[in-house]
Amino acid sequence: MTKDLTQLEILTELEPVAEQNLNRHLSMAKEWHPHDYVPWDLGRNFAAMGGQDWDPSQSGLGEVGRVAMITNLLTEDNLPSYHREIAENFSQDGAWGTWVGRWTAEENRHGIVIRDYLVVTRAVDPVALEQARMIHMTNGAHSPDDWGGFLDNVAYVTFQELATRVSHRNTGKVCDDPIADRMLQRVALDENLHMIFYRTLCAAALDLVPDQQIEAIVKVLTNFTMPGYGMPNFRRNGAMMAKHGIYDLRQHHEEVVLPVLKQWRIFERNDFGPRGEQAREQLAAYLTKQESDVRKFEEQRDRLLAREAARALVTV
Repeated sequence: MTKDLTQLEILTELEPVAEQNLNRHLSMAKEWHPHDYVPWDLGRNFAAMGGQDWDPSQSGLGEVGRVAMITNLLTEDNLPSYHREIAENFSQDGAWGTWVGRWTAEENRHGIVIRDYLVVTRAVDPVALEQARMIHMTNGAHSPDDWGGFLDNVAYVTFQELATRVSHRNTGKVCDDPIADRMLQRVALDENLHMIFYRTLCAAALDLVPDQQIEAIVKVLTNFTMPGYGMPNFRRNGAMMAKHGIYDLRQHHEEVVLPVLKQWRIFERNDFGPRGEQAREQLAAYLTKQESDVRKFEEQRDRLLAREAARALVTV
């Protein structure tokens, strides 16, 4: 039986991988500026500066676009909570510390550009948005009580960054605004590069401590929640986003979970011990159940959409 490594031992062993992939990220990351993605000519003062306060009639976004944009922005706003979690578990020294700082700075741009767009275009109620931000950031990040440590966190952020990329990209499509679509494409590109960094580090951890890391992966997937969990109206807004194909269970299963597991060759590996094999069996059972849940969700959604379409025809 091999001895489990401590978090310090894991971080020390993986620091060369972190440094290599930090350098790779810096060579690939494109410099961009939030102000270049905001239609400033549409802006005007609010009442406090002698202008007009927000009214729903001013928004050019439909309800689904507004809900998705607010959900995505509040997720990005909670960056300090995620930074604290990552900084505590990734170390603030060497390549690890440089990555945490760089990742935090890049993520902060997402909140800046989305908020500026929403306020300038008067797409959402800025007062309600600020109130929701205060609540969400005061509550902080949510994670199950038994999470902690590098292995859990690197597994979670791998899936979370990819899930966020999907959500941003699909939000841009439903906004029916080429400016918003271009902006969210830019944000999604950042999220993809972040995912690649974390996915690579998680793969290295699988090679280093396969049983420990597969157990962490299974724990994360079987308890997975999107990073916006806990924000005001999260369940209702998440349900609307799923209903309209922005981020639903099939996308989570087929565009996030399965591609990452395939990249890690989870079901082809032969380096797991008894604990790892048990975790892999648990994961296989979970994936089978998730496939069934996807079908049930889509059947329910199709029935709901059909009823709504029938009601719309009656009222015409």
